[in-house]
Amino acid sequence: MRVVAKAFLSQALLAFPKASTVDSFSPSSAATARRILPFALFSTHTDTMTTAAASNADITNFIDATNAQYELLHRAFELQFWGTKMALSSSEYSTAELTRTKCEMEEFLADESKLAKTREFLKLVPEDSVEATTLKMLERTFGCYIMESEEAKKLRTEATKIEGQLEAARNKLSLGATLNGKFEEMSSVGLRNKVRVDPDQDVRKACYEGLTKIGDFVTENGFVELVKVRNRMAKTLGFLDFYDYKVTNAEGFGKIALFEILDTLEKGTRPILEEARKRFADENGGADALEPWNLGFLMAGDVTRRMDPYFPFEKSVEQWGRSFAAMNISYRGATMDLDLLDRKGKYSNGFCHWPQPAWVKPDGTWQPSTAHFTSLADPSAVGSGYTGLTTLMHEAGHAAHFANIQMPSPLFAQERSPTSVAYAENQSMFLDSLVGDADWMAKYAISREGEAIPWDLVADQIKATHPYKVFALRGMLAVPYFEKALYEMAEEDVTAESIKALADKVEVDIQGGLSARPLLSVPHILSDEASCYYHGYVLADMSVHQTRDFFLKRDGYLTDNPNIGPTLTEAYWRVGNSQPFLSLVENLTGAPLTGQAWVSDLKKSVDDVLKEEKAKYDSKRAQCAEGSDTEIDLDMRIRIVDGDTVLADISKEGSFLASCRVFEEYVQNRFPSTQ
Repeated sequence: MRVVAKAFLSQALLAFPKASTVDSFSPSSAATARRILPFALFSTHTDTMTTAAASNADITNFIDATNAQYELLHRAFELQFWGTKMALSSSEYSTAELTRTKCEMEEFLADESKLAKTREFLKLVPEDSVEATTLKMLERTFGCYIMESEEAKKLRTEATKIEGQLEAARNKLSLGATLNGKFEEMSSVGLRNKVRVDPDQDVRKACYEGLTKIGDFVTENGFVELVKVRNRMAKTLGFLDFYDYKVTNAEGFGKIALFEILDTLEKGTRPILEEARKRFADENGGADALEPWNLGFLMAGDVTRRMDPYFPFEKSVEQWGRSFAAMNISYRGATMDLDLLDRKGKYSNGFCHWPQPAWVKPDGTWQPSTAHFTSLADPSAVGSGYTGLTTLMHEAGHAAHFANIQMPSPLFAQERSPTSVAYAENQSMFLDSLVGDADWMAKYAISREGEAIPWDLVADQIKATHPYKVFALRGMLAVPYFEKALYEMAEEDVTAESIKALADKVEVDIQGGLSARPLLSVPHILSDEASCYYHGYVLADMSVHQTRDFFLKRDGYLTDNPNIGPTLTEAYWRVGNSQPFLSLVENLTGAPLTGQAWVSDLKKSVDDVLKEEKAKYDSKRAQCAEGSDTEIDLDMRIRIVDGDTVLADISKEGSFLASCRVFEEYVQNRFPSTQ
């Protein structure tokens, strides 16, 4: 893979005139682009220009037309993605339209003539030119989608159709649990929350069993055939299997290399897992404590309930804004729709997508991003404030990352291949990790009465969770190991029963027992964009620990560190997907990516962690005594929505904090228990 050095990218972008903020991509500009595309793509030069000049014009026309048409197709698909995942009521959103727009976008990216022309033009431009930077990105991107086999193309279309039908059926699935002899409908988010925090073991077990029904449903509604078709397609293209196809396109290296990295983490943490499970059982009355409906609750259920008052979800938007602003994170004129509350029919996983990628246009003007992101909070449920805020910080991290990509094509700022999964997740996971830090909680974990979370409660949370952090690591590892084994199965062996048996086997092998979040309830495995993706979270978490370690050694602290935003922008965000993930991590931290910082954290004694976190907590509380009620400016427009309903819009309310107040009032009225 050919990549452009970071030093060159910075110099090349300085050549652009100063960017100006413009409106997000509009229907009128889309219509104009449609009118000019045919000329830009197919015009010829019949005047007296020299051959070199004609070639330069052809190159410029080709790049500009490709960027403009991709922008249109990307937007059309992303609007359908948002409308269907959020279960919006408009008739313009449908599974059929989602499938159609996705196929159109991928057909554009899989155009072999575009790849041939890209390679032809690459021979004509200087290696250190902006045109070369863009053409190399086009070459990489087209190479991820082009299928020389007609059979593979047919299989790809078939897989997309099956996936759409499965997703539509999944959205209508009525989930819940039988409690006290009566079926109570709940989303997967609600079920997981009760498994984690409900004090009644029978309720927790019933909710866990409700989650296992997802596996029964998906394997009976198309997932078996989807696995087979995906694998046929990948093998037709010469890959080992679908996992190998996905990871090669996203990361630039294959499945074998990936699992060489993951195997070192798996083997290195297996003894820690075994010791942690033994210790947990000994401390909690025996093996019954390790049942999937007991482990999470016994580990932190009581602490979660006690912490709940200090994480009122209606304050989460403000707390995110204050935290990011204190780190000097800017969204560079972006517009964002935030759909934060759980509801029936809504996609059961947080995500952030970009109908409008950020990029530097040919005339040097700045095109801000438009982002759609969602979390799944139920403010009336115990523990949802903490998890909802963490998800909000995570997805807002994605939005900040992609709002700051300053490259000469929208293809540098889209999350699909060849964008590294680990690269995308590194940013968001680093920023959501702050919520668990004692100094972050000292400032931002504030009750509705204005009281800061007490140190004793933070200490109890550390005592309850730190010895068992390895459980979360192994839970992440289980997903890629399951998908690896799934796509390595012989096609004749792929059945509903064999898939469910494999999921149970991997949970036991990797996590030591059945998981509180059954593997077949993980939504990533169904969606093409997210399937064979979860390894990215593992690689990203390795880099998160390494990045945190870098900032702590350089600056001494993380919470409200004003150097974090500029450093992330320059080292990780600005260049987009123009550099390999592993190179970016090494460029920032000064060392190759390893799991050393993560494993070192797992091996710390509780006493050492308490000592470190107490010092951070006390220092931040002393700073908070000075007080602050400044307005928040993240250089963005936010619209807080609940499905079709717009709850707050900064352009109407006048400020970020005014929008927060409208959101707070809405949550308090809809969920009276939050008052």
